[in-house]
Amino acid sequence: MGKIKTFVTTAILGGLIVILPATILAIVLNWVFQAVTSMIQPFTNLVVKGFGFPEIISDLIVILLIIFMCFLVGIVVKTKLGTWFFHFIEEKILKVAPGYTLIKETILQFLGNKKPPFSSVALVQMYGNDTLFTAFITDSHDDGSYTVFVPTGPNPTSGYICHLKGKYVHEINVKVDVAMRSVIGCGSGSSKLIEAYKNR
Repeated sequence: MGKIKTFVTTAILGGLIVILPATILAIVLNWVFQAVTSMIQPFTNLVVKGFGFPEIISDLIVILLIIFMCFLVGIVVKTKLGTWFFHFIEEKILKVAPGYTLIKETILQFLGNKKPPFSSVALVQMYGNDTLFTAFITDSHDDGSYTVFVPTGPNPTSGYICHLKGKYVHEINVKVDVAMRSVIGCGSGSSKLIEAYKNR
């Protein structure tokens, strides 16, 4: 009886592991599609009235037109005149608008056009002695110094922002998720970080 119960439980959990991620992904994609079609509804209405296409076809046409416009703007911005004009508009008008810079940085991060803030793991000497802290390199500077984020376990979203000389920052070949699990586990699994530090 115990074996049957274990088999049934394992089978159900296995099914959930397969079905739940796919279901959640479908829900998210549907939500994104609904949000996008809601924003472009005025343009969709124009296509429906002008050409008589079904609404779903009109949505796709509008989305394709927007992508094509982005393509054209991207080509123009790559020219010298386009680059100058874009920087002029951005500096004089867009950056004055509240939140523009934050939105731009977020989009660049999302599209992968900017180095992630937690791209490198390091052990740092915050106080210049032999004590090592797990940290993430968030920026590097021309003088060889670094800006690092030292998280506090078990909550990695809080911590300290430190600006340290290069000699106190020891970058190690460890994946960010491994270091993050160590922080969340209050140091559990730190042997991988120490080993990488010794073998660097």
